[in-house]
Amino acid sequence: PGLPSTARDLTLDDAAALARLPKVRHVSGSVSGNAEVRAQGRVRRSAVLGVGPQMQEVFSMRVGVGQFLPPDEAASARAFVVLGPKLARELFGSANALGERVEIGAERFRVVGIMEEKGQFLGIDLDDAAYIPVVRGMALYQRDGLMEIALTYDPEAPAARVAEAVKKLMIARHGREDFSVLTQEDMLATLSNILDLLTAAVGALGAISLLVGGVGIVTIMSIAVTERTGEIGVLVALGARRRTILALFLGEAVVLAGIGGLLGLLAGAGLAQLVGLLVPAMPVATPWQYALAAEVVAVVVGLAAGVLPARRAARLDAVE
Repeated sequence: PGLPSTARDLTLDDAAALARLPKVRHVSGSVSGNAEVRAQGRVRRSAVLGVGPQMQEVFSMRVGVGQFLPPDEAASARAFVVLGPKLARELFGSANALGERVEIGAERFRVVGIMEEKGQFLGIDLDDAAYIPVVRGMALYQRDGLMEIALTYDPEAPAARVAEAVKKLMIARHGREDFSVLTQEDMLATLSNILDLLTAAVGALGAISLLVGGVGIVTIMSIAVTERTGEIGVLVALGARRRTILALFLGEAVVLAGIGGLLGLLAGAGLAQLVGLLVPAMPVATPWQYALAAEVVAVVVGLAAGVLPARRAARLDAVE
């Protein structure tokens, strides 16, 4: 149930038409999903991507051993598969997988290549994936059309002009704009906006943490002043200057904030390194200039939070 859709699927003919546009270099239509890949009694559920023969040029990927999918005609695409290196190891161990047969769905495919290490892209582990001809992928997932068409173009060509040419061609073919065109610049802008939002959110959390920490220091130092009233009175009776007592409690507040900030930095750096170990594809770096700035901010907050308790201590006199 639901509203009827007049949107047309992307087709292999659309991909072929896009390949004929000026300035376009490589085109690859694709479908994707997950399926069981079986070989030599081993089964692994992995990403199985139906792609065009120019996929490796589109996404700057390289074959480590063997070859990529040959440029067969769509209607006669042979049952070939190229495995990611991780998937090949899981299925065949250290043995040579070239020429071996794997089962994907109800079909048997012959391994013609093993990709080089690539890592993750948009949440897909490309090293734990199988690449089959796009027509075979459409049959595997029972799809009438493509999920997307990716292309590259001449570096000197303006991205906006290429995107406009793509849009005009697709509207002419589909009769309406029932698709979306995303350039690399669009994706980078979207990613930048997401990172800006995350940065703002982290900054807000950091500000709240500083506020809570400042209140905590005020509370701790106020309790310390109350518990050490007798000690402060003795110091005053012995001739200690108010400025000395003020500096004493301000120093304690600064040391307390500095230690707290240092422990926080160590915990954050340790957590970042742990994430880097658990998710090798995620780049992790600790910019120490920002860490130093954070420690300075923590000390300044501690200094500001210690002013009121320190002034209260400095105003006590010997008889209290």
